[in-house]
This record gives sequence, structure tokens and C-alpha cells, in this order.
Amino acid sequence: MKIAYLVNQYPLVSHSFIRREIQALENLGLLIHRISIRSTIHKIIDMADKKEYSKTTVLLSMPFIRLTTFLVLAIVSHPYSFIKAAILAFQMGWKSKSGLLKHVIYLFEACALKIILRKSEIDHLHAHFGTNTATVAILCYILGGPPYSFTVHGPEEFDNPQGLSLNEKIRYAKFIIAVSNYGRSQLMRQCHFSLWSKIHVIHCTVDESFAEPLPVPAVPDNHRMICVGRLCEQKGHLLLLEALNELKKQGMDFEMIFAGDGDLRDLIEQKIAHLQLTDHVKVTGWMTENEVKREIIKSRALVLPSFAEGLPVVIMEAFALARPVISTYIAGIPELVENNVNGYLIPAGSIQDLTDALRCVLTADLAKLQKMGDHGFVKIKENHNNLKEAEKIKNLIFMDS
Repeated sequence: MKIAYLVNQYPLVSHSFIRREIQALENLGLLIHRISIRSTIHKIIDMADKKEYSKTTVLLSMPFIRLTTFLVLAIVSHPYSFIKAAILAFQMGWKSKSGLLKHVIYLFEACALKIILRKSEIDHLHAHFGTNTATVAILCYILGGPPYSFTVHGPEEFDNPQGLSLNEKIRYAKFIIAVSNYGRSQLMRQCHFSLWSKIHVIHCTVDESFAEPLPVPAVPDNHRMICVGRLCEQKGHLLLLEALNELKKQGMDFEMIFAGDGDLRDLIEQKIAHLQLTDHVKVTGWMTENEVKREIIKSRALVLPSFAEGLPVVIMEAFALARPVISTYIAGIPELVENNVNGYLIPAGSIQDLTDALRCVLTADLAKLQKMGDHGFVKIKENHNNLKEAEKIKNLIFMDS
């Protein structure tokens, strides 16, 4: 059976978990055709992603005239299916924030995708994210394309389920994957109970090689911590800076690494300067997977004070390296982080609780931090095994096929 994976932008440094999932499925004997709607060639920094890009078909790299030809072919060859897809695109566009024009573009993309899938003899299409990729997938299916499924990560899908037409996408899909029990519950809210059996929890994973060579070095005797992720409001970087400023006022020694980039970078760097934290906080920009690994190993703990998430893969990476985590009681995070067991959980948005948790990490006995990290390592080994989770996806794809 041939499978196609559809992602809006692939590969990206923040989508390494998708690359691992694809590779695990290939190790199980499936043939995977990678399709990215948009090119990522100028955003790739990891050698593994560069290799992956060479295997990826980019939908919008085609000339507009060719996309138009695919649209005309869809109208001429299957007019009824095209009308049905056009009506659905109009209905979804009418209630979405992105509007009708964007959904006309998605219909163009779906027409092109259908031709690509047919030429490649694809039997099943799987999309990552319930946003525009799932929209293209459902339209492709209505046009006569193969059965489809999609993985929902959150939080965007949970913030705007009606605008993203999640109910329709669930109704037509062969199955839907949530990456946490919390995510599954949110999807169940958006559809009739008769569809709940379509929704399955399959975890994102960390590749076995991420934690090699073993054993991982012990928690270092320093005052260094790391925050990995896109620099945006929902990740809580601005609140983290406030908490760090409190620690500075208390005379505590610390170093914080912000590994990532994003729209908020300029504002974050301005605030670092304003709070006179330049000797304590460093913004690195995006790093390769190996660079992230090295930085986590050199730190006492990972800090992720988000107030909107799905289930962050970087927490899994920290646990795979036996490092404790500070994070928040939101979404699927409490399914991974257990307070005072493998890390510290705090109420999202609370600067005081975040300050207290940071102080705990900075003053904790190294043996305690190591014990926490070891608990995290066991959690990942038990519940986030790459091949085990890929096997679940394979079983769903072959279900009733």
C-alpha cells in the first residue's frame, strides 16, 4: 500500500516529529510519498531535513498555468464531484476566518493533489494538522481522491473548531489522530458521538537515537536552563522574562537560553535589554536537532511556561535526555509532566508560581533533579516509542482496507 503524507510546510525544524513518524512507517514496510503545500527550502537548517526535502513534492512550486490545468481537468472529468467539492469549499470558506478566496485556492490545490496522488497510485492520504492541510485533504477526497486521515495537534484547532470545519473533516475522514487524551476530548466535543470511534490517541515520539550515546550525562552542576520553541505570545517568553527579573532582584545566579525564533523576537530582545538581563538571557535563533540536544544536556532543566499548547515534543526530548521540566497545567502537558515527580507544573500565566519553580530548579540538590529526569526518561520509553506508535498508525491505515 502506498501512503502520502501532506503537510503545509515540510520539512521544518519544528516538524522533526513528522519526519520521525514517516521514517518509522517506512521501517514498517510502508511506501510514503511526502507532499508539502509550500516550499521550505529557505528555512531548512538541519541536514536530515535537507535530505528529506529532496524526497518531497512541493505543490505550489508548480506554475500557476499548470495548477489551472489541473482545475480544468477536474471539472471536465468529474463535473459532479467538482461541484460537490466547490460547494463544500464555499461553505467552509464562508464560516472561516481565512475567507472564501483562500478556500478557492485550497480547491485549486486539491485538484492538483488529486492528480499527483493518482499518478503515484496513492491508496491513502494522511495530513498533519487540522487546518488548511486537512481542508485540502477533504476537498481532494470529495473530488475523487483516496481516503484520508489527519492528525490534530492543537491549540489552533481547538481555538477555532467551527471556523476550521472540524466536524466536516472528521465526518468524511477514515480516522483522526489526537496526540493526547486532552486533544481527543476536544475533538469529541466537535462531532456527533457516533463519530467518536474514529478518533484515536497516538503520541508523537522521540527517535531512539535522540538519547544516544547512553548513558546521558548527569544533570550539570550549573545554573543553566533552556526554553525551546517558537518566539510567540502563547509560549510565555515574556512572562518568563518577568520571572527571571524577580530572580535577579533576589540576587540569584542563573543563565537562560531561548532556543528558537519567531515574530516576537525583536520585542523579547528589547525586553531583555530593558530588564538588564543581557548577562543572563541569550536568544540563539533556530537550532538543528543535534544542537538542541547538546543545549538540553548542558542545562539543569527545560522551561516551557506556555498558556496554549497541544503536547510539546520538546518536553519529550528533554525527558529522553533525563532532564526535568517546568511547564504548565494546560492541554496535554499534565499527561507528560507530573508535578514533583519528573518536573514542576504551575498555573499558566502565574509569574509568582513560575518564579518559585525556577528557584526550585536552581536550588535543588542535583540528585533530586537527576531522579526527576530519570522518571521522565522512563515515561518516554513507556509511552512514546517511535515504532510502537507508528504501528498503531499502520493498523489504522489498513483497517477495513
